[in-house]
Amino acid sequence: MLSILIPVFNYNVLPLVNELVKQCNLRGITFEILCQDDASNSTENIQNQEIISFSNCSFFINETNLGRGKNINSLAQKAKYNWLLILDCDTFPTENNFIQNYISTITDSENIFFGGIIYEDKKPEKEQLLRWIYGQKRETSAVLSSNLLIKKEVFLQFPFDESITKYGYEDLLFFAVLKKNSFKINQIENPTFHLNLETSEVFLTKTKTALENLFFLYNSKKISSEESKIIKSFELLKSLKLIGFTRFLFNRNRKRIEYNLLSENPSLFYFDIYKLGYFCFLNS
Repeated sequence: MLSILIPVFNYNVLPLVNELVKQCNLRGITFEILCQDDASNSTENIQNQEIISFSNCSFFINETNLGRGKNINSLAQKAKYNWLLILDCDTFPTENNFIQNYISTITDSENIFFGGIIYEDKKPEKEQLLRWIYGQKRETSAVLSSNLLIKKEVFLQFPFDESITKYGYEDLLFFAVLKKNSFKINQIENPTFHLNLETSEVFLTKTKTALENLFFLYNSKKISSEESKIIKSFELLKSLKLIGFTRFLFNRNRKRIEYNLLSENPSLFYFDIYKLGYFCFLNS
């Protein structure tokens, strides 16, 4: 009935698999769990190999890096059941009836359910504050594929765009395509914790990579201002002939903004300004 797909990269996913197996067995659910490391060459895979000791569980390692979206597509092709539960490797159920909540939600008329992402309330180390604050303020209200139940036939018809091989915005395009094809994303109260907090410096670097992805998708006409506030703001600046001026201001104040974002009191307002400025910088 349920194929649980977990894309992995440099992370010990064994505790998550153990919890999911326990929940599925407790409820007598027919399931499989497919985990696939995306060529991270991580020592974490020593422990991850123990996944195969569980019944109905597999662990694969890609020979070359596919990128998150293509990695999930690969897992979906391997899946044998008609419902796919996609979970990021660094998530963990907040409740012991997490799986049952999804099973109880399944209907014949709806195809996609998003359970939500939350962050622990405990304030992390100062080096991780940007990721934690952004997650609490923005991701908890966003629709993401990090905790998503979707009918297999729908996913195989509308998989992740495989032109995206780097980090960032694969979810935005994925859900945009689904909505354009008249699929409703049903948000339910069945969250997972997001556990793996990157340092602010790593998160800022990954944000720039993601914006490069977004710029590629924009130029490829795969994402428009309807799906992205950054693109909407960019096009407004463009219509006012202010891209060059915005780029100048960004270059002049970049270090100052970065200093704030890496500090003990990062501002999401500055983060938004930074992202728009960097997007304009990419247009140079």
